[in-house]
Amino acid sequence: MSVAPPSGTSSPMPVSAPVNSSAHAHVPEKIQRSLFGEILDWMLAPLLLLWPISIAVTYIVAKSIANQPFDRALEDRVLILAQQIKMQEGHVSTILDEPARAILRADDLDNIYFQIKNTQGALIDGDKDLPLPSEEERPNIGAIAFRNERLRGNDVRVAFGIVGISRNSSAGQSKREKKSAETEQVLIQVAETLEKRSLLANEIIKGVILPQFIILPVALALVWLALSRGLSPLAELQQRIRARRPDDLSPIDSHQVPEEISPLVRSLNDMLARLSQTISIQKRFIADAAHQMKTPLAGMRMQSELALRQTDHEEIHRSLVQLAKSSEAATRLINQLLTLARAENQTPIAQVTEQIELSELAKSTVEDWIPASFMHGIDLGFEQTDEPLFIFGTPLMLRELLSNLIDNAIRYTPKGKSVTVRTAINHNQQLAIIEVEDNGPGIAANERDNVFNRFYRILGSNVSGSGLGLAIVREIAQQHHARIEIFDNPHAQNPKWPGCLFRVSFHLNPYEEIEA
Repeated sequence: MSVAPPSGTSSPMPVSAPVNSSAHAHVPEKIQRSLFGEILDWMLAPLLLLWPISIAVTYIVAKSIANQPFDRALEDRVLILAQQIKMQEGHVSTILDEPARAILRADDLDNIYFQIKNTQGALIDGDKDLPLPSEEERPNIGAIAFRNERLRGNDVRVAFGIVGISRNSSAGQSKREKKSAETEQVLIQVAETLEKRSLLANEIIKGVILPQFIILPVALALVWLALSRGLSPLAELQQRIRARRPDDLSPIDSHQVPEEISPLVRSLNDMLARLSQTISIQKRFIADAAHQMKTPLAGMRMQSELALRQTDHEEIHRSLVQLAKSSEAATRLINQLLTLARAENQTPIAQVTEQIELSELAKSTVEDWIPASFMHGIDLGFEQTDEPLFIFGTPLMLRELLSNLIDNAIRYTPKGKSVTVRTAINHNQQLAIIEVEDNGPGIAANERDNVFNRFYRILGSNVSGSGLGLAIVREIAQQHHARIEIFDNPHAQNPKWPGCLFRVSFHLNPYEEIEA
């Protein structure tokens, strides 16, 4: 049982600081983001970025493809020219006639140039201004190579090769001189401008890009439809939640949503379960308060009406005394109901980081109850272990737990008997223990589980109370993951008064040595 605070007192209300409206006016509002738009942006941005890259790569590939047939044609022209070179009277010359030259240079768009020079750099035939290849670029005899040059203000593609023209050797020459004199190296170059190549590359690009202008809008439309379809379960879930009744807190069926939304649904179900539990606790509190307040309020009303009818001062005084007792009982009941509601909504101990020395807390709580024990003629004692008992908990709630146990012991212990509060430690199980030992009528073994229920009173008990004290004790103990047990008093002073021993066991703080 807990002791009600003095009536008429109230906790000070916190004073809030004045609100600076101008400061709030300048706080920028957070823009609400759209999941649909976010996914669409992440899909379209890479697509639109890759599209010009794809066009550039396609253009490079198209130019490479366009070069291949034209390079082969240039190579064929070099081979044709090689067949038109003869050695006549010790000099290299060509046997090209005008029709052959016309065929060689014939082209609808490109300008064709050719050049034939000997090893001394003398022009044998063709265009003299065609640049010569560098020494590093010169191919082996019989091989054909390609390079890009600029001729007469135009970019040209050049195919060139070196051929050996045999000549007759004289009888007096050595083998080396004969070998050197047997062939004459001739450089053959054929060049053409790049109009046809560019035209072909552009045609390939057009053939690739033009369909993309049709495919891209279709792809965007398909992405839009796919996103709309993919996010439709969210819209369906929203509709199902909106269609619920305001009092429907049942879990949402997670089997009707995609796997990716299941964690969200499970989180909503957890929130609904906590909300349902909170509402249930509030409803139970209101129902209990309404039910339990009927009796003291009815008594107060009866006593006040009785006092109004009386003319004798002694009768009026007697009625007022009863009225004060009923008022005290009602105040005590309200405070215990509020304490129980606060304990049921207390943060779990796993989230409480405050370290408490249990013996110090128990000692200060016992000191608060010494005046009440004197009024009841009870010897209230305290015994503590020499070792520190560090636990994690909420001091206010633990004081309430111990106060209810002490109040319960004082109420049920006859005048002249004793109540002892004791702290101890269990090294084997690493437990901090607090015990409240009384010399009252005791509790039968079959009743020990029931006394922790709300409003439960043992039949035959003439002690006033609401039946909420031990319910508060159990709730606070559960919040601190503590175990509460009831035993017979091993130090009973009278066999007729076997008494009780309430033991609450807490887990020791594993960091007590470091923090101590």
